[in-house]
Amino acid sequence: MNAKTNAKTNAKTQEYTISLSQRLIAGSLSLMIGLTLIIGTGFAQDIAVHNGAHDTRHAMGFPCH
Repeated sequence: MNAKTNAKTNAKTQEYTISLSQRLIAGSLSLMIGLTLIIGTGFAQDIAVHNGAHDTRHAMGFPCH
C-alpha cells in the first residue's frame, strides 16, 4: 500500500490492489445476492411485491414470461 499526500488538500489517499481470486469471490457473491433478490421477489406471495418486481423487469426490458 502506498500513501500519497496531496499538497492542495492535505488529504492522504491509499492505493489498494485486489487479487483476481478476491475479485471473483466478490463478483460471485454479488451475483448470488442479486439473483436471490430478483428470484425472491418474483416468487413472493405478496401480490404488491410480485407486481412491483414484475413491472420493474418489464421496464428494464427483461423478459419474465
